[in-house]
Formats: sequence, C-alpha cells, structure tokens
Amino acid sequence: MKKLLGFCFVLVAQFVFSQSSDLVRVEYTTLPKEKSSRSISRFRFLANLPIKLNDRNYLITGAEYGIIDFANDSIHPFSSEELEKLRIIDLNIGYAHKLNEKWTFVGLVTPRLASNFVNGVQREDFKLNFSAVSIKTNMEADKPTRLILGLSYNSATGFPLPLPIISYYKKFHPNWSYMVGVPRMEFKYHLKDSHSFKAALLLDGYFVNVQNNISLPDNDLGSGLSLSVIVGAFGYQYNINKNVSFYCLAGHTLSQRGLLRDDKRKQVYSLYDDGNVYFKTGFKISIF
Repeated sequence: MKKLLGFCFVLVAQFVFSQSSDLVRVEYTTLPKEKSSRSISRFRFLANLPIKLNDRNYLITGAEYGIIDFANDSIHPFSSEELEKLRIIDLNIGYAHKLNEKWTFVGLVTPRLASNFVNGVQREDFKLNFSAVSIKTNMEADKPTRLILGLSYNSATGFPLPLPIISYYKKFHPNWSYMVGVPRMEFKYHLKDSHSFKAALLLDGYFVNVQNNISLPDNDLGSGLSLSVIVGAFGYQYNINKNVSFYCLAGHTLSQRGLLRDDKRKQVYSLYDDGNVYFKTGFKISIF
C-alpha cells in the first residue's frame, strides 16, 4: 500500500461532489424524513485497481455502481412511479505519473450511465466526464501534509467549463488534523491509531436522465432529475489498519434541492427543498 501513496487520486466525478482515494468502498446513505414515508436512500459499490507499469507510472481501472431509492409521499401533478429507482454506473480509466518525490499527476476519464432505465439504455443516459489533478504529498514529515489541485469537467452539471478541485490536508498535532477544500472540509481528532472523530462540511448529489419525459404544467417537460445538498455532520471512523476502515457520518442538510430539469438543464419543477437528516455508513480500503 505504501508504494501506492500519492500515485493516484481516483473517482473525481458526480457534480465534482466526490473525491476518493479508495480502492474498495461499500456505502449506504439515507436522508429519512420525519413524520413521513418519504426518504432517499443510496447504495454505492466501488472498486479501483491501480496497475503498476513501472516505478513512476500506473494505469488506473475501476468501476462504481450506485442504486438510488427515491420514495416520495408528496403530492405532485404527475406520477412519480418511474422515479422510484435510479441507477448510476461509472467506469474509471486513468493514468498516474510520479513527476518527482513529492508531486504526482493523475488524469481520469469516466464514462457514465445515469438513468431510471425504464426503457433499457438510451443515448441520453450516457455522459463522459474528465478530470486531471496534481497531488503533492509529504506524509513522512513531523506534520504530514497533502495538497490536491486540479480541474474536473462533468457533463451532467450543465457548466461548459471545467470546475476546480482543491483539497489541503495537514496533521498539525499527533491527535489533530484538518482538511479544507471542495467538496469537503473536516476537522478530525485521532484517538490512538484505531479511532477518529470528526466534524465535517460536505457537498453531495447526483444527476440522472429521466426516460419517458414527465409532462408538467405550462407545457414543460422534465427530462432529468438532480439532487444537491450541503451537509454539516459529525463522524466516527474505526481503523482496522492504516488502509482499511469502517465509518459513519450523521448530520443535517444545510441546503437541499431536488429538481426536475428540462433538456437544457433548466429547472422546471421543485420536488423538495426542505432540510433533512443525513446519515452515511460504509466500509473502505484506501490508499491514504
């Protein structure tokens, strides 16, 4: 695992809401709603395999499969039955090159299928995402640091330009560390090597194609569904070793928007915009 440190930063996608150095991850996220049967649940399964080409170069291959259960008891002027099960399938194809002892460059292409798939696979379900980052690591120092700078283009966001990726990590004390950047900021307390606690502010969300466009008032058509949330949360992580861990995160959405969008990514209907409880738990094997 140590040889892989700093060699790859993989899976930068999904509204630029996901930064991950995970080789394997199984994760469950839910946004339950009090006094209501409405909820949003997401299962994610991820595997990435860095293949060593030589001492300075790695090929990155991998995949992620996500299932989103969208249960809604709200009254809408349309049937939401076809929105109850959404799926996102990503393939990761990338290249990592160690520029020197501190800097590593990573380029990643992520073909994606994201849809309710009620009519099989259609052309509109397919998106192609790109990202490129540079990683500077100094993890052997008395105060370890890691800096990640890059750009990501995600065709689902509707923005015609690449968006920035920024992350800076520092362990400034044997028991304390912090990370600032986009899409996550956190402040962590390390209790020995096996336990850590953190406060976090993060972004989450997704965009999927909606087959069988939904007819809305004013002759609008809903052809895509997006969710974007800003979450404040507290978390706990149990480390089996330096790379393998279980984790959980509980908090509340500070901002939450579930929208139907037309084929130009314009908002045409708001499904919900109220705050909600947020809970995430999972297992992962990480590079760092």
